[in-house]
This record gives sequence, structure tokens and C-alpha cells, in this order.
Amino acid sequence: MDPNMLKLLLLLFWTSSALVRVPLRRAPSIRSQLRAVGLLEEFLKDHRPDTYNRRYAQCFPSGTPSLRLGRYSEKIYNFMDTQYFGDISLGTPEQNFSVIFDTGSADLWVPSSYCVSTACVQHKRFKAFDSTSYHHDGRTFGIHYGTGHLLGVMARDTMKIGSLTAVNQEFGEAVYEPGDVFVMGKFDGVLGMAYPSLAEILGNPVFDNLLAQKALDKPVFSFYLGRTTRTTSPEGELLLGGIDEAMYTGPINWLPLTAKGYWQIKMDSVAVQGVSSFCPQGCQAVVDTGTSLIAGPTNDILNLQQLIGATPTNFGEFLIDCVRLSSLPHVTFVLGGIEYTLTAEQYMKKEMLGDRELCFSGFQAVDIISSADPLWILGDVFLTEFYSIFDRGQDRNLRARLDRLEGWFWPTSCSMSSRAPATFSL
Repeated sequence: MDPNMLKLLLLLFWTSSALVRVPLRRAPSIRSQLRAVGLLEEFLKDHRPDTYNRRYAQCFPSGTPSLRLGRYSEKIYNFMDTQYFGDISLGTPEQNFSVIFDTGSADLWVPSSYCVSTACVQHKRFKAFDSTSYHHDGRTFGIHYGTGHLLGVMARDTMKIGSLTAVNQEFGEAVYEPGDVFVMGKFDGVLGMAYPSLAEILGNPVFDNLLAQKALDKPVFSFYLGRTTRTTSPEGELLLGGIDEAMYTGPINWLPLTAKGYWQIKMDSVAVQGVSSFCPQGCQAVVDTGTSLIAGPTNDILNLQQLIGATPTNFGEFLIDCVRLSSLPHVTFVLGGIEYTLTAEQYMKKEMLGDRELCFSGFQAVDIISSADPLWILGDVFLTEFYSIFDRGQDRNLRARLDRLEGWFWPTSCSMSSRAPATFSL
């Protein structure tokens, strides 16, 4: 059994433990903020980057044509719908930043004090000259975000996350942030938690650096992403260094990784109201915390939208009648022979527009040309219903204990030698 695997476990209850816990906050997405002020349609007309083409380029065979985005698919920046953020610090004395903990990328970057882009000015900026532990690297980097590049310089400094410290952590100081998306984002930067092969910035990603410096007992981290319908506090949580056994019960379903890179697994099928409707021969699925929705091939998703009674809008989204939620069909994802079922209340995203309640479908059409099976992306709509654990080691005791837990593992990822986007890492 491949030791690199992702465990997605049913969350039963909250408890405290000796694990390093990083609280996550949930904030309105950039999309919902634009919708609230009546600017979403104008924004989408002006910003139409091929997000998934950039994000999953490493899944394409060499020489393959670009992916085709579905008729109603999202053509926006990677973090348009991201809602979960947590805090880290850089430098001595500490400078605090709010970041996306992104399992689909491996880089850490924050805005530099030398950045004069509007997005930088409206967020916290790292002041290198104020840190006594700062080391200038001299190299530059660029990360493509749809309509433009985020550009910056590389550096090293002390980084703290929760009670953990990573010395000489490589990170990027962004000196230019493109477009308007980062202006409205509630986050200052991004902390990638994928494999080093995905990094644009040379050096160890944060999690690898913590492991190398023996700051963690076990090569494991896990996420809980809360829904607005729950009254939990905090609104989400990242755990570093292990799991909390008290949170789970029952057996675990282990799935082997199909490759290292993205957290990619084999999905057996997708069923609507118990009837196998999509990918009956199996397909690949990428577990992606940096993607808000559940994405799949255009034909499949359009048929799925019809089956759940969703109707298209002018913004490339699908609306569901909020009054009919209890009567709509369940959608089941079969992974490793185990069924993981979402009700309509779980696969829709609810927003308030003034005094009007809107229910949006959590499914999105995106055609990604893959060298293997059709590719699906399991984003936050799916992951908010499960506790996800990423295990990058070979701790057999951990596996033995987990055999008693109820949930499942995901193994998956496209091998790649350059930066890849957000996804759950094992």
C-alpha cells in the first residue's frame, strides 16, 4: 500500500488535543462580494482567464491542446471562491499575515513592502528591513494567475504557524499582483501544502521544512472546513502533526495514489439518487482545497445540473430553487467501493442578495484534457462534509489506529516538475 495517501474522515465532534491547531476563518468569497455590489457581471466580462488550464496544466500530455472550458464554466482567477484563511507570521519580530492554506500548490508568498499594486497596498506587506532574521535570496519568481503574473523576489526568514517555527523558510515577496481579484480577497498571501515538485519558488515548502527541522512528530496534516449552516467554532481548522482520534469512529477506506503531484485518486463512479450516472468505468479525481466547487466534464455536469433541477444564469452559474431542496436527489461519489453521498443542502451554496436568498449549484463544468480518464475536481463543496487528513509518511501505527476510524483515503496526483495548483496533499 502506498504510504502517501489522503484520509477523508467523517467529522463526528470537536475536541482538543496536543496537536498543533491553526484556526481558520470563513469570509465572504470575492464572487459573493462582487455580486453584493452589483459588479459581478462586469468583472466576469473583463476577467476570463483559463483558470483550470493553468491550474492543471501538468496533467496534460506533452503537446496536448489546451483544455476546453464548459459553456457555463468558471473562467476566473484561482481564488475567486476561496473562503477559508488562517494566520502565520514571518520575520523577527513577527509580522502577521492571513493566508490561504492551499493543498494544490507548494509555494509560500506574501506581499512585499516594495509592491505598489493596488492589491498589495490594501493588504499587509512584509517589511524585510524590519526583520533581523531576514535573508535576501536575489532570485526572482513568477506565478501565473490567469490574466497576468504575480511577480516577486525570493527570500528566507523565520516563519511561525501555530506554535511551530520553521527557520530559514524560503518564501516569495510579491512585488506585483495582477488584476482586481487580489484587491478584494480577504487573504494577504498563499501557503502551499503540496509536494515540492509543484513549487515555483526553489527550496522546501513549509510542511517539508517543518519535517526536515523535526518540528513535527508525524508527517501528517488535516483540515476541517466548516459550513455556514453549522455553528461550530472555529469556522475551520488546520491540524499539523497528526490526527485527533476522538473525532472519529468506524473503519477507514484506503485509496492508493495514482501519482505524486496533485492529490489525485481513482473515482469509481458518480450516482444520482442511487443510479450510477457518470464515469461508470471509473475516472480520475483531484482533491482540491483551492477549488470551491465540484467540477467535471461538461456533458456530465450539464446532465447533472438538469437532474438536480438547476437552471443557468448569465454569470455561468446554476441556480437551484431553495424551496425545493428537500425534494432534490442525492448525489453520491463512489471511492474505493465506498459511497459518499451529498444531499441537496450539502451540494448547493447559499447566498443572500439583499433580502433575497439564492441557492447556487455546487457543480461546475470544466473539460480538462487528461492523459488518462476524465478528470473531476472535488473542491470545498465536497470537502466541507468530511474531515480530511493528509499523510505523507509511513507511520504504520497511525494507520493501525486509523483502521478504527470511519472515513476514507484519497491517493492521487499528476506527476509534475513545475508548479501545480491547489489540491489536498497526502
